[in-house]
Amino acid sequence: MKDRNIKENNNWATPEYFYKPLNDRFDFDFDPCPLNTGEINKENDGLLIEWGERNFVNPPYSRALKEAFVKKALQVSQNGSLCVLLIPVSTSTALFHDVILPNAKEIEFVRRRIKFKGVNSFGEYVDNRSPMHDSMIVIFDGRGESNE
Repeated sequence: MKDRNIKENNNWATPEYFYKPLNDRFDFDFDPCPLNTGEINKENDGLLIEWGERNFVNPPYSRALKEAFVKKALQVSQNGSLCVLLIPVSTSTALFHDVILPNAKEIEFVRRRIKFKGVNSFGEYVDNRSPMHDSMIVIFDGRGESNE
């Protein structure tokens, strides 16, 4: 997430008010991008570890990490899993046109900006910070489809 008043920080949590309805709808069994409170290593790196059958993915919003998680989610879905991504709207990018648009089962644009939770540049915990971009839900669903 990037905000003019916050140093770029990839460690922002999805608020429960937003996550719960999605979980009720999809019954997630794995989150490859949980709020990181420690060091990322090979045992907890969401780009390296195995994902579940029904994945909630709110990746870091820095460009390289966001792109890596979107591409990993597509790969995981092509192997028969569900991946529901919460990412910033960026419909003019190659990632959107080359990866998301041709492969998403569904794209839902979020009304209003989500208020994420995390530690700001002053070291204060906040739960009312909105990113500079709108958000969208991208659904890659490989369940029950033939994987040719």
